[in-house]
Amino acid sequence: MTKLKLLASDTSDLEVIASAIQDGIFQTDQTRFDASARSLTFRLSRFMHESDKSNRIESGLRFDGVMNVRSQGVARDKPDAYAVVLGLEFDAKDLPGGELNLTLAGGGTIQIDVEAIDITLADIGEPRSTKKTPSHDG
Repeated sequence: MTKLKLLASDTSDLEVIASAIQDGIFQTDQTRFDASARSLTFRLSRFMHESDKSNRIESGLRFDGVMNVRSQGVARDKPDAYAVVLGLEFDAKDLPGGELNLTLAGGGTIQIDVEAIDITLADIGEPRSTKKTPSHDG
């Protein structure tokens, strides 16, 4: 199985990354916003929708050109809390800039103000099987 390394610089690229990270799980206290580098990084356990098997792989997700980050409904005060990614969308504000909205299971959101779409997703581990396959029924 080929590891993914994807770059997004426009909305069509963003759709590919959004589908790749759907159902990804991350520990909330391992999210890093570096204001001086203007970057936001996540380490997530990505469900490999592109595989015919039920696998997960460790992946790095990086947003560059980040001006500000806000969240709602994210357990930031609990170091062992996890969140599940449901979607990622771009709301254009002052093109090429805008707001990236990371939607989380349970109603949480992370809003990322960016100068432009500049996202990298890279698999950094080896696939491992999982017995839990995400389901989005009703």
